[in-house]
Amino acid sequence: MQLPNQRGASYRQQQQPAGSPLAIRTKKHQLDSNLYTRVAMGYVWRKEWWFAIIPFVVGVLPAAIWPSWWWLVSGLVLALLYVLLRSSQITAVTQVEQTKPLFERMSYVIDQRQIGLMQNEKEGKGMGVNWEMIGRVEREGEGYLLWFRNQEVPADITGWRAWIARTFETPMFLHVPFKIFNTATDQKLFESMLRRKNLLPAAAPEAK
Repeated sequence: MQLPNQRGASYRQQQQPAGSPLAIRTKKHQLDSNLYTRVAMGYVWRKEWWFAIIPFVVGVLPAAIWPSWWWLVSGLVLALLYVLLRSSQITAVTQVEQTKPLFERMSYVIDQRQIGLMQNEKEGKGMGVNWEMIGRVEREGEGYLLWFRNQEVPADITGWRAWIARTFETPMFLHVPFKIFNTATDQKLFESMLRRKNLLPAAAPEAK
């Protein structure tokens, strides 16, 4: 299965404009690989835990014809192998060359068009992420998680391979901690931008 950035050119490192004068500029930040692994693992296994039952059932099914405790062992081994394989697919994101730029130290330049992940803003060097690539946002304890949409499966991949590519997508997100905003006003502007783009629910009206 291909990782998201292998199927979308917008993830590649490229020269980006520094953004409009009204853009929100943040302090430098680096997505911690341990944080990514913890959050991505939690997301995957909350959604896919039941997939591990399938190899277990396949392993113990012969016991209906040839009763033996060894079939139970084989089912457990198959389920464990599936869990290890799926988990390794997630941890590999922090190590492969294609996704390495997402884990480098960068500042964000955010405007209505895109989120710029800038390695060097003066030189305009970084990555541009269009808002259309963001599927949802979670406001968690220390910041925001901006989850990428699942990538479209290429037209030349069909049948069971297309099903596998869609089903076992590798989750990717940007982490925007509260502490990287230069002012409280910048954070409020960013959150207001998320609400206007329907990525966060509208703020509840204040009680009179």
